[in-house]
Amino acid sequence: MNYFKFVTLSIVFLSIVLSSGAFALDIYVDTKTKQLFSEPGVGREFVGTVKGVEVPATENNQEVNADDDQESKITEIKASNEALTTDSNIQIKQGKDGAFSIETADGNFNFKLGGRINVDASFSDHDHFTDAAGNNIEANDGTEIRRGRLKFEGTFYKDWFFKSEVDFADNNVAVTDMFIQYHGLGSARIRAGQQKQAFSRELQESANDLLFMERSAMNVLNQRTVNRAVGINVFSHGKSIFGLGQNWTGQAGIYGDTIVANNRNTFADEGWGVSSRVTFAPIAAPDKVIHIGVAGNYRKPNDAGEVIDEPLILAYETTHMSNLDLISTRIADIHNIKMLGIEGHGLKGPFSIGGEYTNSWIDLKDGTGPSFNFNGWYAEAAWTLTGESRVYTNGLFHRVIPDKAFSLAKGGLGAWELAMRYAEVDLNDGTFKGGELGNLTVGLNWYPNQIVRIMANYDKVLRIKDSPLIPKDGGRIDDLNTFMFRTQLAF
Repeated sequence: MNYFKFVTLSIVFLSIVLSSGAFALDIYVDTKTKQLFSEPGVGREFVGTVKGVEVPATENNQEVNADDDQESKITEIKASNEALTTDSNIQIKQGKDGAFSIETADGNFNFKLGGRINVDASFSDHDHFTDAAGNNIEANDGTEIRRGRLKFEGTFYKDWFFKSEVDFADNNVAVTDMFIQYHGLGSARIRAGQQKQAFSRELQESANDLLFMERSAMNVLNQRTVNRAVGINVFSHGKSIFGLGQNWTGQAGIYGDTIVANNRNTFADEGWGVSSRVTFAPIAAPDKVIHIGVAGNYRKPNDAGEVIDEPLILAYETTHMSNLDLISTRIADIHNIKMLGIEGHGLKGPFSIGGEYTNSWIDLKDGTGPSFNFNGWYAEAAWTLTGESRVYTNGLFHRVIPDKAFSLAKGGLGAWELAMRYAEVDLNDGTFKGGELGNLTVGLNWYPNQIVRIMANYDKVLRIKDSPLIPKDGGRIDDLNTFMFRTQLAF
Protein backbone atom coordinates (compact mmCIF):
# COMPACT_ATOMS: atom_id res chain seq x y z
CA MET A 1 0.00 0.00 0.00
CA ASN A 2 1.55 3.33 -1.04
CA TYR A 3 1.60 6.46 1.08
CA PHE A 4 -1.36 8.13 -0.61
CA LYS A 5 -3.59 5.08 -0.15
CA PHE A 6 -2.46 4.75 3.42
CA VAL A 7 -3.34 8.36 4.27
CA THR A 8 -6.68 8.08 2.51
CA LEU A 9 -7.60 4.88 4.37
CA SER A 10 -6.47 6.30 7.70
CA ILE A 11 -8.56 9.47 7.39
CA VAL A 12 -11.67 7.65 6.26
CA PHE A 13 -11.25 4.97 8.91
CA LEU A 14 -10.77 7.48 11.75
CA SER A 15 -13.70 9.59 10.56
CA ILE A 16 -15.98 6.58 10.81
CA VAL A 17 -14.61 4.99 13.96
CA LEU A 18 -14.65 8.24 15.94
CA SER A 19 -18.12 9.21 14.78
CA SER A 20 -21.02 8.86 17.14
CA GLY A 21 -24.40 8.81 15.48
CA ALA A 22 -24.54 10.73 12.17
CA PHE A 23 -21.19 12.34 11.24
CA ALA A 24 -19.94 14.20 8.17
CA LEU A 25 -16.37 15.20 7.25
CA ASP A 26 -15.40 17.32 4.22
CA ILE A 27 -12.26 16.14 2.42
CA TYR A 28 -9.86 18.42 0.47
CA VAL A 29 -6.92 17.39 -1.75
CA ASP A 30 -3.75 19.43 -2.26
CA THR A 31 -3.43 19.67 -6.06
CA LYS A 32 0.38 19.54 -5.88
CA THR A 33 1.25 17.09 -3.09
CA LYS A 34 -1.96 15.00 -3.40
CA GLN A 35 -2.30 15.01 0.40
CA LEU A 36 -5.78 14.97 1.90
CA PHE A 37 -7.03 17.49 4.48
CA SER A 38 -10.21 18.01 6.44
CA GLU A 39 -10.07 21.81 6.16
CA PRO A 40 -9.94 24.14 3.15
CA GLY A 41 -6.74 26.02 2.33
CA VAL A 42 -4.53 27.49 -0.40
CA GLY A 43 -4.04 25.02 -3.25
CA ARG A 44 -6.67 22.60 -1.90
CA GLU A 45 -9.74 21.45 -3.82
CA PHE A 46 -12.90 19.92 -2.38
CA VAL A 47 -13.33 16.26 -3.41
CA GLY A 48 -16.18 14.94 -1.30
CA THR A 49 -17.79 14.42 2.08
CA VAL A 50 -17.32 11.34 4.26
CA LYS A 51 -20.40 10.50 6.30
CA GLY A 52 -20.76 8.16 9.27
CA VAL A 53 -23.96 6.13 9.45
CA GLU A 54 -25.73 5.23 12.70
CA VAL A 55 -26.43 1.45 12.83
CA PRO A 56 -28.04 -0.91 15.33
CA ALA A 57 -26.11 -1.42 18.56
CA THR A 58 -25.10 -4.99 17.79
CA GLU A 59 -21.33 -5.25 17.51
CA ASN A 60 -21.36 -7.53 14.47
CA ASN A 61 -23.74 -5.37 12.45
CA GLN A 62 -21.82 -2.19 13.33
CA GLU A 63 -18.52 -3.70 12.24
CA VAL A 64 -19.86 -4.99 8.91
CA ASN A 65 -21.67 -1.75 8.02
CA ALA A 66 -18.65 0.34 8.93
CA ASP A 67 -16.41 -1.74 6.68
CA ASP A 68 -18.85 -1.43 3.77
CA ASP A 69 -19.16 2.35 4.19
CA GLN A 70 -15.39 2.73 4.52
CA GLU A 71 -14.76 0.86 1.26
CA SER A 72 -17.34 2.87 -0.68
CA LYS A 73 -15.92 6.20 0.53
CA ILE A 74 -12.35 5.20 -0.37
CA THR A 75 -13.53 4.31 -3.87
CA GLU A 76 -15.38 7.64 -4.19
CA ILE A 77 -12.42 9.73 -3.08
CA LYS A 78 -10.01 7.88 -5.36
CA ALA A 79 -12.33 8.42 -8.32
CA SER A 80 -12.66 12.15 -7.57
CA ASN A 81 -8.91 12.58 -7.18
CA GLU A 82 -8.18 10.81 -10.44
CA ALA A 83 -10.66 13.08 -12.22
CA LEU A 84 -8.71 16.09 -10.95
CA THR A 85 -5.27 14.79 -11.93
CA THR A 86 -4.90 11.98 -14.42
CA ASP A 87 -7.88 13.10 -16.52
CA SER A 88 -7.03 16.81 -16.36
CA ASN A 89 -7.37 18.58 -19.72
CA ILE A 90 -5.06 21.54 -18.92
CA GLN A 91 -1.36 21.67 -19.77
CA ILE A 92 1.17 24.39 -18.90
CA LYS A 93 4.13 24.74 -21.25
CA GLN A 94 7.15 26.96 -21.77
CA GLY A 95 8.42 27.37 -25.33
CA LYS A 96 12.01 27.77 -26.45
CA ASP A 97 11.32 31.48 -26.88
CA GLY A 98 10.57 31.76 -23.15
CA ALA A 99 6.84 32.41 -23.52
CA PHE A 100 4.45 30.57 -21.20
CA SER A 101 1.28 29.01 -22.54
CA ILE A 102 -1.73 27.22 -21.11
CA GLU A 103 -3.58 24.86 -23.41
CA THR A 104 -6.02 22.01 -23.47
CA ALA A 105 -4.83 18.53 -24.35
CA ASP A 106 -7.07 18.41 -27.43
CA GLY A 107 -5.55 21.64 -28.79
CA ASN A 108 -8.86 23.46 -29.02
CA PHE A 109 -7.87 26.25 -26.64
CA ASN A 110 -4.59 27.87 -25.68
CA PHE A 111 -3.43 31.11 -24.13
CA LYS A 112 0.08 32.54 -24.37
CA LEU A 113 1.78 35.35 -22.44
CA GLY A 114 4.74 37.22 -23.93
CA GLY A 115 6.31 40.63 -24.12
CA ARG A 116 9.38 42.70 -24.79
CA ILE A 117 11.60 45.31 -23.18
CA ASN A 118 13.93 47.61 -25.13
CA VAL A 119 16.21 49.70 -22.91
CA ASP A 120 18.04 52.26 -25.09
CA ALA A 121 20.80 54.80 -24.72
CA SER A 122 21.87 57.25 -27.45
CA PHE A 123 24.52 59.96 -27.76
CA SER A 124 25.23 62.39 -30.60
CA ASP A 125 28.34 64.30 -31.64
CA HIS A 126 28.52 67.51 -33.74
CA ASP A 127 24.78 68.06 -33.25
CA HIS A 128 24.69 71.82 -32.64
CA PHE A 129 22.21 73.48 -35.01
CA THR A 130 19.76 76.36 -35.28
CA ASP A 131 16.53 76.69 -37.21
CA ALA A 132 15.61 79.52 -39.59
CA ALA A 133 14.44 81.62 -36.64
CA GLY A 134 17.78 81.23 -34.84
CA ASN A 135 16.59 78.85 -32.14
CA ASN A 136 19.16 76.39 -30.83
CA ILE A 137 18.47 72.76 -31.74
CA GLU A 138 20.41 69.65 -30.80
CA ALA A 139 19.81 65.95 -30.23
CA ASN A 140 18.51 64.76 -26.88
CA ASP A 141 21.12 62.42 -25.39
CA GLY A 142 20.25 59.96 -22.66
CA THR A 143 18.35 56.79 -21.90
CA GLU A 144 14.80 55.61 -22.37
CA ILE A 145 12.49 52.61 -22.41
CA ARG A 146 12.09 52.42 -26.19
CA ARG A 147 9.49 49.65 -26.00
CA GLY A 148 7.83 47.98 -23.03
CA ARG A 149 5.09 45.68 -24.23
CA LEU A 150 2.85 42.95 -22.89
CA LYS A 151 1.44 40.46 -25.36
CA PHE A 152 -1.55 38.18 -24.88
CA GLU A 153 -2.51 35.76 -27.62
CA GLY A 154 -4.42 32.53 -27.92
CA THR A 155 -6.59 30.16 -29.92
CA PHE A 156 -10.24 29.18 -29.53
CA TYR A 157 -11.73 26.09 -31.15
CA LYS A 158 -8.45 25.60 -33.07
CA ASP A 159 -9.41 27.97 -35.89
CA TRP A 160 -9.88 31.30 -34.10
CA PHE A 161 -6.82 33.25 -33.01
CA PHE A 162 -6.49 36.56 -31.17
CA LYS A 163 -3.60 38.86 -30.32
CA SER A 164 -3.52 41.86 -28.01
CA GLU A 165 -0.28 43.79 -27.49
CA VAL A 166 -0.05 46.96 -25.43
CA ASP A 167 2.99 49.26 -25.20
CA PHE A 168 3.86 51.22 -22.04
CA ALA A 169 6.85 53.20 -23.38
CA ASP A 170 7.06 57.01 -23.31
CA ASN A 171 5.02 56.96 -20.07
CA ASN A 172 1.93 56.32 -22.20
CA VAL A 173 -0.28 53.33 -22.86
CA ALA A 174 -0.82 52.54 -26.53
CA VAL A 175 -2.24 49.61 -28.48
CA THR A 176 0.16 48.20 -31.06
CA ASP A 177 -1.58 45.03 -32.27
CA MET A 178 -5.14 43.99 -31.47
CA PHE A 179 -6.89 41.67 -33.88
CA ILE A 180 -8.94 38.52 -34.38
CA GLN A 181 -7.84 35.98 -36.97
CA TYR A 182 -9.50 32.99 -38.60
CA HIS A 183 -7.12 30.34 -39.91
CA GLY A 184 -9.39 27.39 -40.63
CA LEU A 185 -8.77 27.71 -44.38
CA GLY A 186 -5.61 25.64 -44.70
CA SER A 187 -2.65 27.90 -45.41
CA ALA A 188 -4.85 31.01 -45.63
CA ARG A 189 -5.95 33.29 -42.82
CA ILE A 190 -8.25 36.28 -42.45
CA ARG A 191 -7.32 38.95 -39.92
CA ALA A 192 -9.48 41.83 -38.67
CA GLY A 193 -8.36 44.58 -36.29
CA GLN A 194 -5.35 46.80 -35.58
CA GLN A 195 -2.38 45.39 -37.54
CA LYS A 196 0.50 46.21 -39.85
CA GLN A 197 -0.50 46.93 -43.43
CA ALA A 198 0.70 44.69 -46.27
CA PHE A 199 3.73 46.64 -47.46
CA SER A 200 7.56 46.40 -47.17
CA ARG A 201 9.59 43.61 -45.61
CA GLU A 202 11.39 46.08 -43.33
CA LEU A 203 8.10 47.44 -42.02
CA GLN A 204 6.47 44.01 -41.69
CA GLU A 205 9.31 42.55 -39.63
CA SER A 206 9.25 42.99 -35.88
CA ALA A 207 11.76 45.32 -34.24
CA ASN A 208 12.81 42.21 -32.30
CA ASP A 209 14.25 40.76 -35.53
CA LEU A 210 15.67 43.75 -37.42
CA LEU A 211 19.43 43.93 -37.85
CA PHE A 212 19.50 47.51 -36.58
CA MET A 213 17.94 49.47 -33.73
CA GLU A 214 16.05 51.81 -36.04
CA ARG A 215 14.52 51.28 -39.47
CA SER A 216 16.23 52.82 -42.47
CA ALA A 217 15.81 56.30 -43.96
CA MET A 218 13.47 54.72 -46.54
CA ASN A 219 10.96 54.26 -43.70
CA VAL A 220 10.29 58.01 -43.87
CA LEU A 221 7.90 57.18 -46.73
CA ASN A 222 6.30 54.19 -44.98
CA GLN A 223 5.90 55.10 -41.33
CA ARG A 224 3.06 57.59 -41.70
CA THR A 225 1.18 55.89 -44.54
CA VAL A 226 1.44 52.08 -44.39
CA ASN A 227 2.22 51.34 -40.75
CA ARG A 228 -0.42 49.90 -38.37
CA ALA A 229 -4.10 50.58 -39.02
CA VAL A 230 -7.49 49.01 -38.39
CA GLY A 231 -8.53 46.81 -41.28
CA ILE A 232 -9.11 43.39 -42.81
CA ASN A 233 -6.21 41.43 -44.27
CA VAL A 234 -6.18 38.12 -46.18
CA PHE A 235 -2.91 36.18 -46.18
CA SER A 236 -1.84 32.88 -47.73
CA HIS A 237 1.38 31.02 -48.45
CA GLY A 238 2.50 27.85 -50.18
CA LYS A 239 5.40 25.72 -51.35
CA SER A 240 4.79 25.93 -55.09
CA ILE A 241 3.14 28.16 -57.66
CA PHE A 242 2.52 27.38 -61.32
CA GLY A 243 4.42 24.16 -60.72
CA LEU A 244 7.73 26.02 -60.28
CA GLY A 245 8.37 24.78 -56.75
CA GLN A 246 8.72 28.27 -55.31
CA ASN A 247 7.91 29.23 -51.73
CA TRP A 248 5.46 32.12 -51.96
CA THR A 249 3.33 34.42 -49.83
CA GLY A 250 0.53 36.75 -50.81
CA GLN A 251 -1.58 39.16 -48.83
CA ALA A 252 -4.00 41.99 -49.48
CA GLY A 253 -5.98 44.22 -47.19
CA ILE A 254 -8.22 47.24 -46.87
CA TYR A 255 -7.60 49.56 -43.94
CA GLY A 256 -8.91 52.63 -42.22
CA ASP A 257 -6.74 54.79 -39.98
CA THR A 258 -5.03 53.89 -36.72
CA ILE A 259 -6.92 52.64 -33.69
CA VAL A 260 -6.91 56.16 -32.21
CA ALA A 261 -10.35 57.72 -32.58
CA ASN A 262 -10.74 60.84 -34.72
CA ASN A 263 -10.42 64.12 -32.91
CA ARG A 264 -13.96 65.50 -32.62
CA ASN A 265 -12.68 68.94 -33.57
CA THR A 266 -11.61 67.88 -37.08
CA PHE A 267 -15.12 67.13 -38.38
CA ALA A 268 -13.60 64.66 -40.85
CA ASP A 269 -14.45 61.15 -42.00
CA GLU A 270 -11.74 58.54 -41.61
CA GLY A 271 -9.44 57.91 -44.53
CA TRP A 272 -8.93 54.49 -46.09
CA GLY A 273 -6.33 52.55 -48.03
CA VAL A 274 -5.66 49.25 -49.79
CA SER A 275 -2.31 47.48 -49.96
CA SER A 276 -0.89 44.18 -51.12
CA ARG A 277 2.44 42.33 -50.89
CA VAL A 278 3.61 39.23 -52.77
CA THR A 279 6.91 37.39 -52.19
CA PHE A 280 8.68 34.50 -53.91
CA ALA A 281 11.59 32.40 -52.67
CA PRO A 282 12.95 30.17 -55.47
CA ILE A 283 15.37 28.82 -52.85
CA ALA A 284 14.29 28.57 -49.21
CA ALA A 285 16.56 26.15 -47.34
CA PRO A 286 17.55 26.62 -43.67
CA ASP A 287 20.97 27.99 -44.69
CA LYS A 288 20.28 29.25 -48.22
CA VAL A 289 17.57 31.71 -49.30
CA ILE A 290 16.78 33.82 -52.36
CA HIS A 291 13.87 36.17 -51.71
CA ILE A 292 12.13 38.68 -53.99
CA GLY A 293 8.98 40.67 -53.39
CA VAL A 294 6.76 43.47 -54.65
CA ALA A 295 4.16 45.57 -52.83
CA GLY A 296 1.68 48.28 -53.70
CA ASN A 297 -0.42 50.76 -51.75
CA TYR A 298 -3.20 53.25 -52.49
CA ARG A 299 -4.47 55.56 -49.76
CA LYS A 300 -7.27 58.09 -49.79
CA PRO A 301 -7.04 60.61 -46.94
CA ASN A 302 -10.13 61.66 -45.00
CA ASP A 303 -12.55 64.31 -46.17
CA ALA A 304 -10.53 67.04 -44.53
CA GLY A 305 -7.73 66.24 -46.98
CA GLU A 306 -5.47 65.01 -44.21
CA VAL A 307 -3.75 61.80 -43.12
CA ILE A 308 -4.35 60.78 -39.48
CA ASP A 309 -6.20 64.05 -38.91
CA GLU A 310 -3.27 66.31 -39.70
CA PRO A 311 -1.16 67.23 -42.75
CA LEU A 312 1.13 64.41 -43.82
CA ILE A 313 4.49 64.81 -42.05
CA LEU A 314 7.52 63.17 -43.65
CA ALA A 315 10.63 63.44 -41.46
CA TYR A 316 13.83 61.58 -40.64
CA GLU A 317 14.52 61.38 -36.89
CA THR A 318 18.04 60.24 -35.99
CA THR A 319 16.77 58.17 -33.03
CA HIS A 320 13.50 57.89 -31.11
CA MET A 321 15.26 59.48 -28.14
CA SER A 322 16.90 62.37 -30.01
CA ASN A 323 13.80 64.18 -31.34
CA LEU A 324 16.18 65.57 -33.97
CA ASP A 325 14.68 65.74 -37.48
CA LEU A 326 17.42 66.22 -40.06
CA ILE A 327 14.88 66.61 -42.86
CA SER A 328 11.18 67.35 -42.46
CA THR A 329 8.26 68.50 -44.55
CA ARG A 330 4.47 68.85 -44.22
CA ILE A 331 2.05 68.27 -47.09
CA ALA A 332 -1.62 69.29 -46.86
CA ASP A 333 -4.62 69.04 -49.21
CA ILE A 334 -3.70 65.53 -50.40
CA HIS A 335 -6.04 63.84 -52.87
CA ASN A 336 -4.41 60.39 -52.78
CA ILE A 337 -1.13 58.56 -52.19
CA LYS A 338 0.17 55.75 -54.39
CA MET A 339 3.20 53.63 -53.47
CA LEU A 340 5.27 50.85 -55.05
CA GLY A 341 7.84 48.76 -53.22
CA ILE A 342 10.41 46.28 -54.55
CA GLU A 343 12.57 44.03 -52.36
CA GLY A 344 15.27 41.41 -52.82
CA HIS A 345 17.38 39.46 -50.32
CA GLY A 346 19.78 36.55 -50.31
CA LEU A 347 21.18 34.37 -47.54
CA LYS A 348 23.90 31.74 -47.56
CA GLY A 349 25.05 30.29 -44.26
CA PRO A 350 26.10 33.11 -41.92
CA PHE A 351 26.02 35.76 -44.70
CA SER A 352 23.02 37.77 -45.88
CA ILE A 353 22.61 40.71 -48.23
CA GLY A 354 19.61 42.58 -49.57
CA GLY A 355 17.69 45.79 -49.95
CA GLU A 356 14.44 47.55 -50.79
CA TYR A 357 13.23 50.44 -52.93
CA THR A 358 10.05 52.47 -52.38
CA ASN A 359 8.52 55.10 -54.65
CA SER A 360 5.68 57.34 -53.51
CA TRP A 361 3.41 59.52 -55.69
CA ILE A 362 1.33 62.13 -53.86
CA ASP A 363 -1.47 63.83 -55.77
CA LEU A 364 -2.85 67.07 -54.38
CA LYS A 365 -6.44 68.23 -54.66
CA ASP A 366 -7.45 69.83 -57.93
CA GLY A 367 -6.06 73.31 -58.34
CA THR A 368 -3.98 73.33 -55.14
CA GLY A 369 -0.61 72.59 -56.70
CA PRO A 370 1.57 69.98 -58.42
CA SER A 371 1.89 66.28 -57.63
CA PHE A 372 5.03 64.98 -55.92
CA ASN A 373 7.29 62.01 -56.60
CA PHE A 374 9.47 60.83 -53.69
CA ASN A 375 11.66 57.75 -53.28
CA GLY A 376 13.85 55.93 -50.81
CA TRP A 377 16.01 52.81 -50.67
CA TYR A 378 18.50 50.89 -48.57
CA ALA A 379 21.06 48.11 -49.00
CA GLU A 380 22.26 46.00 -46.08
CA ALA A 381 24.63 43.11 -45.38
CA ALA A 382 25.19 40.95 -42.32
CA TRP A 383 27.66 38.31 -41.15
CA THR A 384 27.07 36.05 -38.19
CA LEU A 385 30.58 35.68 -36.79
CA THR A 386 29.70 32.50 -34.88
CA GLY A 387 28.33 30.75 -37.99
CA GLU A 388 24.55 30.67 -37.45
CA SER A 389 22.08 31.59 -40.20
CA ARG A 390 19.23 34.05 -39.87
CA VAL A 391 15.80 32.39 -39.83
CA TYR A 392 13.50 32.83 -42.85
CA THR A 393 9.78 31.96 -42.83
CA ASN A 394 6.85 33.10 -44.97
CA GLY A 395 8.55 36.04 -46.63
CA LEU A 396 10.22 37.50 -43.52
CA PHE A 397 13.63 37.20 -41.85
CA HIS A 398 13.96 36.67 -38.11
CA ARG A 399 16.73 37.13 -35.58
CA VAL A 400 19.57 34.66 -35.12
CA ILE A 401 19.10 31.76 -32.70
CA PRO A 402 22.48 30.89 -31.14
CA ASP A 403 23.66 27.30 -31.48
CA LYS A 404 25.15 27.52 -27.99
CA ALA A 405 23.72 29.92 -25.42
CA PHE A 406 26.18 32.04 -23.48
CA SER A 407 27.37 30.29 -20.34
CA LEU A 408 30.48 30.84 -18.23
CA ALA A 409 30.10 27.33 -16.81
CA LYS A 410 29.63 25.51 -20.13
CA GLY A 411 31.70 27.78 -22.33
CA GLY A 412 28.98 28.93 -24.77
CA LEU A 413 29.49 32.27 -26.54
CA GLY A 414 25.97 32.89 -27.80
CA ALA A 415 25.80 34.35 -31.33
CA TRP A 416 27.63 37.42 -32.61
CA GLU A 417 26.49 39.36 -35.67
CA LEU A 418 28.04 42.23 -37.62
CA ALA A 419 25.79 44.32 -39.91
CA MET A 420 26.11 47.32 -42.22
CA ARG A 421 23.51 49.42 -44.06
CA TYR A 422 23.47 52.39 -46.40
CA ALA A 423 20.13 54.18 -46.93
CA GLU A 424 18.78 57.22 -48.78
CA VAL A 425 15.53 59.13 -48.98
CA ASP A 426 14.70 61.93 -51.43
CA LEU A 427 11.85 64.31 -50.62
CA ASN A 428 12.81 66.85 -53.29
CA ASP A 429 10.78 67.16 -56.48
CA GLY A 430 11.39 70.12 -58.78
CA THR A 431 10.89 73.33 -56.84
CA PHE A 432 9.56 71.43 -53.82
CA LYS A 433 12.40 70.96 -51.33
CA GLY A 434 11.55 68.44 -48.61
CA GLY A 435 15.19 67.40 -48.24
CA GLU A 436 17.55 64.59 -49.22
CA LEU A 437 19.56 62.38 -46.88
CA GLY A 438 21.99 59.48 -47.08
CA ASN A 439 23.45 57.71 -44.05
CA LEU A 440 25.60 54.73 -43.11
CA THR A 441 24.77 52.50 -40.13
CA VAL A 442 27.09 49.88 -38.62
CA GLY A 443 25.79 47.46 -36.01
CA LEU A 444 27.15 44.76 -33.70
CA ASN A 445 24.63 42.37 -32.15
CA TRP A 446 25.20 39.80 -29.42
CA TYR A 447 22.61 37.10 -28.75
CA PRO A 448 23.45 35.46 -25.38
CA ASN A 449 20.40 33.24 -25.89
CA GLN A 450 17.13 33.16 -27.82
CA ILE A 451 15.48 35.77 -25.58
CA VAL A 452 18.16 38.41 -24.90
CA ARG A 453 19.99 40.60 -27.42
CA ILE A 454 22.59 43.34 -26.80
CA MET A 455 22.94 45.87 -29.66
CA ALA A 456 25.40 48.63 -30.51
CA ASN A 457 24.85 50.93 -33.53
CA TYR A 458 26.88 53.75 -35.07
CA ASP A 459 25.15 56.07 -37.55
CA LYS A 460 26.97 58.54 -39.78
CA VAL A 461 25.27 61.10 -42.04
CA LEU A 462 27.16 61.07 -45.35
CA ARG A 463 25.07 63.42 -47.47
CA ILE A 464 22.24 65.86 -46.83
CA LYS A 465 20.53 68.60 -48.86
CA ASP A 466 17.82 71.15 -48.10
CA SER A 467 17.69 70.46 -44.38
CA PRO A 468 15.75 72.95 -42.21
CA LEU A 469 18.72 72.90 -39.79
CA ILE A 470 21.67 75.32 -39.94
CA PRO A 471 25.04 74.21 -38.45
CA LYS A 472 26.52 76.43 -35.76
CA ASP A 473 30.10 77.70 -35.58
CA GLY A 474 30.87 76.96 -39.20
CA GLY A 475 30.24 73.22 -38.85
CA ARG A 476 28.69 70.88 -41.39
CA ILE A 477 25.36 69.13 -41.01
CA ASP A 478 26.75 65.99 -42.61
CA ASP A 479 29.31 65.71 -39.80
CA LEU A 480 26.74 64.30 -37.35
CA ASN A 481 27.60 61.07 -35.51
CA THR A 482 25.07 59.07 -33.48
CA PHE A 483 25.87 56.21 -31.09
CA MET A 484 23.09 53.89 -29.94
CA PHE A 485 22.95 50.98 -27.48
CA ARG A 486 20.14 48.61 -26.58
CA THR A 487 19.42 45.76 -24.21
CA GLN A 488 16.52 43.73 -25.56
CA LEU A 489 14.44 41.04 -23.93
CA ALA A 490 11.74 39.48 -26.11
CA PHE A 491 9.70 36.39 -25.35
